[in-house]
This record gives sequence, structure tokens and C-alpha cells, in this order.
Amino acid sequence: MNKYVARVMEDLKAKQPWEKEFLQAAEEVLSSLSAVLDRDSKYEKNKILERMVVPERIIMFQVPWVDDKGQIQVNQGYRVQFNSAIGPYKGGLRFHPSVNLGILKFLGFEQVFKNALTTLPMGGGKGGSNFDPKGKSDNEVRSFCNAFMRELYRHIGPSTDVPAGDIGVGGREIGYLFGQYKRIVNSYDSVLTGKALNWGGSLIRPEATGYGNVYFAQEMLAVKGESIEGKTALVSGSGNVAQYTVEKLNQLGAKAITMSDSNGTVLDMDGITPEKLEWVKNLKNVKRGRMAEYVKKFKKAKYFEGARPWALAKADMALPSATQNEIELKDAKALVKGGIKLVSEGANMPSTPEAIEVYFANNITYAPGKASNAGGVATSGLEMSQNAMRLSWTSEEVDEKLHGIMKSIHKTAYETAAEYGTPGNYMNGANIAGFKKVADSMIDQGF
Repeated sequence: MNKYVARVMEDLKAKQPWEKEFLQAAEEVLSSLSAVLDRDSKYEKNKILERMVVPERIIMFQVPWVDDKGQIQVNQGYRVQFNSAIGPYKGGLRFHPSVNLGILKFLGFEQVFKNALTTLPMGGGKGGSNFDPKGKSDNEVRSFCNAFMRELYRHIGPSTDVPAGDIGVGGREIGYLFGQYKRIVNSYDSVLTGKALNWGGSLIRPEATGYGNVYFAQEMLAVKGESIEGKTALVSGSGNVAQYTVEKLNQLGAKAITMSDSNGTVLDMDGITPEKLEWVKNLKNVKRGRMAEYVKKFKKAKYFEGARPWALAKADMALPSATQNEIELKDAKALVKGGIKLVSEGANMPSTPEAIEVYFANNITYAPGKASNAGGVATSGLEMSQNAMRLSWTSEEVDEKLHGIMKSIHKTAYETAAEYGTPGNYMNGANIAGFKKVADSMIDQGF
């Protein structure tokens, strides 16, 4: 490890040892930068790493709201505005009991580099609350969203910070948040993305992260002279990203054989066909049901209570699409044993550092989420462009632009990895390319 990187990481760990996810994300990026830091001293001279690992601004606030019983509840709200060197802060809002500052710093830090790779002018940020929308009535969710936006509105804007959805923040929540923002500021700004189509949303936005990840995997296979058609994939999750990952795999002639939720995993060796996927979408998006119900409908499938997909069957690819650190050391070893040759991340940081070491040691082609799952934020950027121009593009136009962006991200990561002496290492390529774009912009703009 470069001495400059080691010094910055040592200082970071001493100051914030409890922020484990953020430290993991920072070390994964910084440890990839030795080649570029050794080649050019300007980054150390300008203290870029010290500046890059500290958010430009953190907003923390109370969110008091009233439940259906008329009782006041209080949650914590956050917005981490990490870096605006190449554009306004851009990143999702997450409503989940696990949300804390360390989680949001990790997500915001990753977002900086992910957004830089998209070719669009977007900085990085993240926000949310420990509020849990599950089990809440529409009235309670609206009450919370109104209270959350009463504070957040003063810190965001179309040229300042443009939040989007994330875990726990779907179309319903974005609608309530935008409505409250509009009432307060008396302006129809393009200040949130993930909006409904009737009032400024973009076609393909729900599909974008899953579609984009499959497009990236397709490009990784193409440079090896292989096609995605006929490949078998292990997919985790059953939410938005997983659903559209499976959908795009089906469209390209591949086959997903697993989906999961927090209770367990479904294994369907016949493949999760378009018809079966529509049933899953209804189960998860409308009925809010659990994947255990899948085997009651499709009798040949098997359900594994409390299990992740990674050790259940042999396959060609793994596309983790659920949450951070869902592939641990033992899971990575199971993927190797199961013949996996490619891992492309649909979730944010789903592989632990130990798992990534296993990938490299066993010649598994690996794409980090900041590259492979950038399709979601890229399409959010396209939504911002449509809003700014007061236009609406067709689904074909948006999908074509998304496909082009993912091909560009792949090309950048692939070529940068080779330029800095680690051909085929998409983690190094993505981290160095994203870092250089942001760091050079920071130097240009001074301090």
C-alpha cells in the first residue's frame, strides 16, 4: 500500500473506528490508488485524500411526526453531502431501521465515484432516516415524509442537491416528499428523481439498476469472447434491482435460478421465467409477501429458510442485488466451488474484502457496484436532463442511453485498469478512473 494511503487510512481508523462500513468502503477505494499516487505527487501535495474522505457537509436533524393513534413519534434524519466537485450532490434517501451516519457515509462515498463514472455532471451524496415504512399506513408515511422534508428542503435544490429513492423510499415516498417540497418553496423544481411518469419521472428508471448491471456483465463477457446467452445466474434479493436483473437476463437469453429475501432463498432450476417473474413482482410490490410463497405456486422450486443463494447450485454468474456484505468469505468459497466465473454487483458493496480476495485468487471476473450498478443513478441523471428541458423521452430512447452509458463505464474501467498495470481488474480501473475525475476537478477549483 502507498505510504500516503496508509497514513490517511490510519488516521481515519483512529478518528472513526465505529464506522465500519465507511472504513471498509474507504479502504477498498484508497488501496486501489497506489499506482496513480506513485505516478503523480500533485494529489498528495493538494491533500486530496484527506479532503476526499471527509464529507463537505453533514446535516442531522430530528423528525417528529404523528402516527394514526395521534401520538408523536421521533426519528433521526440525515443528509450527507459528500463531494460536489463535478456537479450537484446526487444520491438516494434510505428509510430503514439500520440507517445511521456510518452507513450513509459509506453510501455517499461510493456515490461520489459511481457518479463520476457515469459521464454525467453529478456529485455524490446520500441521506435518509431510521424510520421504517414497513407496516405503516399511507397516512403515517405521509406524515413522516412531510416532517422530513420540512427540514431537508432548505438544504437541497436542482443545482445544489438532488436526492432520489433507495431502500424504503419508493414511488409513494418520493411523491409525498416532492409534494411537501413544492408546497414549501412554491416552485416545480427538478429536485427529486424517481418521480411518477405523470409528473416528471423517466421511463426505465425503475428498471435501470438491474438492467445496467446485466449490460455491464454482458460487456465483461464480450471482451473475453463470450456471450451472455445461455448463461445461468445466481441472483440475490427480490426487490427492484433483483426483479429487473432477472427481467434483463431473460431478455438476453440467460437464466436466473435464484431469488431471495431476508427470510430465505428460492432455487428454481427451470429458471425464473418472465411469467414467474410477473408473479414475483405482484407478490413483492403489491401483496408485500415473502419469497417462501413461491414454492406454493411453482411446485418444482425449492425454498431454503435462512439461506443465501451462493451455495445452493452451480452457475456461471453471480449477481448480488440485495444489500451490503451479503457475500462473505464462506460464500465466496462456495461460489468458486459452484463454478462461478463472473461476479457483477447490483447492490452497494455486497462483497466483503475477504470475498473479493477469493475472487481475485480464483480468476473470477469481478465488477464492483460503483461501476456495475451505476445504471440507476445514470438514469436519475437522465431524468434530471428531461426535467430541465421539459421533455419526456421514450423507453427505447432512455434504454439506449442507459446501455451506452454502461458500455462507456465498462470501457473506462477496463482501459484504466490496463493503463495502470492491472489488466482485467475492474475494481482498480473503476476506482482510479472515478478518483482522477473528481480529484482533478477538486484541484482545478482550489479550496
